[in-house]
Amino acid sequence: MKKSSIIITIIALIVIVALLGVLGYGYYQKATVNIPNPVATMEIKDYGTVKIELYPDMAPNTVANFITLANNGHYDGLTFHRVVKDFMIQGGDVEGDGTGGVNLSAIDSSIEKDSSEDAEYNIKGEFVANGFEQNTLKHTEGVISMARSDYTQYSGDLADESYNSAGGQFFIMTADVSSLDGYYAAFGKVIEGMDVVHNIEDVELEPAEEGEQETSTPVDPPVITSIRVETYGADYGKPETLEAFNLYDYLGIKMPEE
Repeated sequence: MKKSSIIITIIALIVIVALLGVLGYGYYQKATVNIPNPVATMEIKDYGTVKIELYPDMAPNTVANFITLANNGHYDGLTFHRVVKDFMIQGGDVEGDGTGGVNLSAIDSSIEKDSSEDAEYNIKGEFVANGFEQNTLKHTEGVISMARSDYTQYSGDLADESYNSAGGQFFIMTADVSSLDGYYAAFGKVIEGMDVVHNIEDVELEPAEEGEQETSTPVDPPVITSIRVETYGADYGKPETLEAFNLYDYLGIKMPEE
């Protein structure tokens, strides 16, 4: 072999080894990079800012749903409609009274709002009672969790429908309540602004009627100006959805006129 050919071969081998090294380092970096958990910044009118770290390792689909709704502006202008002192504050309902669901157009821009495709949806409950073992997050002070319905008061056969009835409403714990652990999808925790949460907890409530217990409805419900989530470049995708359970159809009752 000519000397020039040997030199070219050696150079080629050096280039190949260098490229393999660069590619290998790139894969190593990707495999070892530590992407922070997503952080939601919630602005509440006249109250302040609350920052919430979300835990996709605990409840991945729940986190994906919350991120998509928040960053699409779904929560902007909604309220904390339910407040129970030493328990939790609940918000994110489009109706403002706890009865509202959330539609597919809120998470999918290709679906026109109020079109025939714009159906109400639910997400699967990511908690132990629903067979989701990896979520071990406890309902301690500052934890955010998904609100859901309880249809078992109508039939004991509706446990699955109850467990899988979350959509857009959430609540933030203001105390430790272990009875919720494993039955609701906790998915994050307040890291800044817990004082703001407790200030909301002290909001004036509507007076109870004679013979009733204290209400949980604020006289002036605190308004969520916005919620936006910083994902630090990670893509958590769109949530997997379920067709919303219709209790009226199940009971054979005509839905009341809006």
